[in-house]
Amino acid sequence: MPMPLAAPRPIAVVIDRHDDAIHTHTALAAHHPPSGRITLHPGPGTTSETGLAHDLLAALGKPPLLPGRFPGGRQPAWEAASAWVSALPVTRLTVLRAHRLTARRTMRLLQLSAVTGIHLTLVCHRPHFPAVLHQVLRTVDHSVTADFEAARRHYYGTPVTEPPPADEPAGPVGRWLTLPALDRLVSYDSPRPCADPCTPPPIIWRHRPPPVPLTAPTAQLVAHRLHAATAHPRLAAALAAALCTGASLQQLATARPRDYGTAVATLALHDRTRYTDGCAAHPVPPWASVFLRAAVCFTRLVSGENQELLAAPGDRAHLLRVAETAKLRPPQPPAARRQAPVGRMEWDWRERQEAEQYEAPSSRARPSRR
Repeated sequence: MPMPLAAPRPIAVVIDRHDDAIHTHTALAAHHPPSGRITLHPGPGTTSETGLAHDLLAALGKPPLLPGRFPGGRQPAWEAASAWVSALPVTRLTVLRAHRLTARRTMRLLQLSAVTGIHLTLVCHRPHFPAVLHQVLRTVDHSVTADFEAARRHYYGTPVTEPPPADEPAGPVGRWLTLPALDRLVSYDSPRPCADPCTPPPIIWRHRPPPVPLTAPTAQLVAHRLHAATAHPRLAAALAAALCTGASLQQLATARPRDYGTAVATLALHDRTRYTDGCAAHPVPPWASVFLRAAVCFTRLVSGENQELLAAPGDRAHLLRVAETAKLRPPQPPAARRQAPVGRMEWDWRERQEAEQYEAPSSRARPSRR
């Protein structure tokens, strides 16, 4: 899906005539993503569009690099940034040192505003309007101000509100979270997506128990860790969906963008041959909805409607690496039954255990060869 080029709302340009420190300090102080405000201070010495997208992802609290291979070797960093801005409660973006932006980088910011509807403010620390910016904005609705109080209102919004103290999630930093819902993430079942449009009924748990919902503190901690572990919306959303559904990666890969219902917060997973519980709609709790919304936006920007909404089976190694970066794991085997070296996660232990239990009666029933 092409990204539109026409910004839906006026762009604000602040002229900081004398490069006063108060402008930079005030804009940086306004940065508070939970309140919907992002201040982007582009890294010096780079003029690449991708570098600016990486700076934006970092401002959103995410690692700047997206794992995986992409068509043409082009990392979809701008699509990821657009997806997160659309999904998160971010409404204002202030970009410092805008007089140094190239025309292409400025166009990328205008595209971001068009896709997400974010209020964009460009701060030029020069006495005159830069020629490049003037050229790019000549057909775009914009306003220009050199008044500090007016600039401050752009940084903070109206009314001007100071950021509240950071709301840090409870729990020791670095502690592993053992989550039984991840037991079947690497299950060897093999459901396939439905070729025709399918509107599944709500899930009825016939063959396995439903995953236990996360407590509010655990959900907050999981969401915080997923946000910090990856900038890739599909990988983050796949782990969030696994925790809500208890589904395997193969079944998660059956979902398409149309399978997430934003209005009712449900995720449809498909299983035509009924390896598990058939095609079914799973409820998505509020903490996980942001990841699914980001994945929907990202998939539509990158691939369109008919590609995987979540991680595909070929992304398995990247998905497990993100989970381990976030220190999320399934229950681990007792020390006496470990097969992996100490310190390495065993993702398929439950599958192996069930396979052994299934095979044991068959072995006992075999006749003697004596």
